[in-house]
Amino acid sequence: MSQGTNGAVQQRKRILIVEDEPDIVRGLTDALEFEGFEVVSTGQGREGVRMARDRGADCVILDLMLPDINGYQVCEEIRAANPVLPIIILTARGQESDKIRGLEVGADDYVTKPFSVGELLARIKAIFRRLHKVPAIHDEVIRIGACEVDVKKHTLTRSRKTQPLTFYEVELIKLLAERVDQPVSRDEILDKIWGIDAHPTNRTVDNFIVKLRKKLEEDHKIPQHILTVYGFGYKLVR
Repeated sequence: MSQGTNGAVQQRKRILIVEDEPDIVRGLTDALEFEGFEVVSTGQGREGVRMARDRGADCVILDLMLPDINGYQVCEEIRAANPVLPIIILTARGQESDKIRGLEVGADDYVTKPFSVGELLARIKAIFRRLHKVPAIHDEVIRIGACEVDVKKHTLTRSRKTQPLTFYEVELIKLLAERVDQPVSRDEILDKIWGIDAHPTNRTVDNFIVKLRKKLEEDHKIPQHILTVYGFGYKLVR
């Protein structure tokens, strides 16, 4: 715990690392503890699910390749118990399909090995900045076409069917809704939500748009609400 500026004791954010490579765990633990986070870790997927449930965490860093069960299953089980806990997956796989599958089972973000610890820290800090940011959108429910997005419950309802949204999905909808009918660049989205700089090969935003369209659009192949502004970014049309 740390002392706040007003004298109150502040609880340190707890990061759960589920990773079976000891060198990676040591490096991440050192870097995160240096930044003031509390770190707990395990090399087993089932133990990771139990720790997230019983001990709690503010963010999970999850490897996809684990010795007992794969990271996709771990992600699904953690997400089923806690729909808003931020989960960042680590993967050595470079295929877009693997990354998209991770997002579809509930991950909020992904980092491909070998990765920069600085970039991962930036993403974690961006999560917590967004969590504590006073939103420009004051509505608890954002209506987009036939959908209703509850930004507090992290849910999307369409045709009386409700499904959960992850942390970054909600943040992306909120950012686009704050600038409704206005194009928002990929660079700005990456900076404001993920806390990272744009990179020519960074498909993070595009993959999240694909995922959101499948939930929000009547036909995700012919989007009516989240539109591509070619060569620039995206805009929301209600």
